[in-house]
Amino acid sequence: MNDRFFVPGRTELAGNHTDHQKGRVLAAAVDLGISAVCSPNGENIIRISSKGFDSFEVNLMDLDVHPNDFGSSRALVRGVASAFYDLCVNIGGFDAKVESNLQAGSGLSSSAAFAVLVGRVLNQYYNDGAMEPVVIARAAQQAENLHFGKPCGLMDQLTCSLGGCVYVDFSTCEIQPVKADFSAMGLALCLTDTGGSHAGLDTSYARIPADMRYVAGLFDRGVLSEVDPAEFRARKWDVSDRPVRRAKHFFDENERVPKMRDALLNGDGAEYMRLMNESGRSSEKYLNNIVTSATGDTKLKEGLELSEKLLKGRGAWRVHGGGFAGCVQALMPREVFPEYKQAMEDKFGRGKCREIKIV
Repeated sequence: MNDRFFVPGRTELAGNHTDHQKGRVLAAAVDLGISAVCSPNGENIIRISSKGFDSFEVNLMDLDVHPNDFGSSRALVRGVASAFYDLCVNIGGFDAKVESNLQAGSGLSSSAAFAVLVGRVLNQYYNDGAMEPVVIARAAQQAENLHFGKPCGLMDQLTCSLGGCVYVDFSTCEIQPVKADFSAMGLALCLTDTGGSHAGLDTSYARIPADMRYVAGLFDRGVLSEVDPAEFRARKWDVSDRPVRRAKHFFDENERVPKMRDALLNGDGAEYMRLMNESGRSSEKYLNNIVTSATGDTKLKEGLELSEKLLKGRGAWRVHGGGFAGCVQALMPREVFPEYKQAMEDKFGRGKCREIKIV
């Protein structure tokens, strides 16, 4: 018996580095993702083969964290199975042939999509499909946090698992499907992979939530969503202090997310692009996730600067996802897209700029 599975990648529309502070996000599943042909094997072994990568297997009798496997697909498989075991739901072996068009460094959450894929297969084969998408997403997050070594929030896994466009407020557990039809607004949404490497950036990524939690701790709170924004803004801060700048970004961005949601719901492309530019400039100025001294890679910065030159006054551009490397997200009138695509691909390479669709 062979079954086909597909899990989409995700694009973050708003809420840059807000999810790990139990803030608000707006994200959408896209028409790129990970597919697999699977079959149960009646064993306690999961075997994965993927074109262009070495095949591997995970023994389900050993679900401990293996630090040597951090950052690997093997760790994600073991981590999802371990999370299912912790939930007291069934697990079992299967064989899978996997294909993906989520390129490494594309910012489309390939690790989250793969973890959700493993969860879906285990759910269908051993739990009669009874597990809710949110539960599978949480299992995938646990796998990334504990076994993969990535201190991420829940946004990526939740979006890959739910599909479509969703507004999420992690402080209240509100999840709202949102109609996001950029084509109907006459707009093209695209991502450009600038080619910057994410290697060596774990510390840079981890420092952002750590800085935000540090400021929350000054108010005797665990995360920034538990802090009253008015109370934060009433204090006199040294704005040269990195944690303070990042906290300011959080509060501004967290208030911006529902405004961007409402712009989508109202089909107001001009207002959405105005707010998207606000978000992008906040990430650059306050969150400071464009260039890191860890690598000195400036490709993302160059992509944002070129996007400004091409789109200022007629479109929007922002860092996509975690930052420091990877993709520029841009939104523009459809008639502008061919010119933008050509210029970005002249800079970063053929095929690097792609229009994406929400699915």
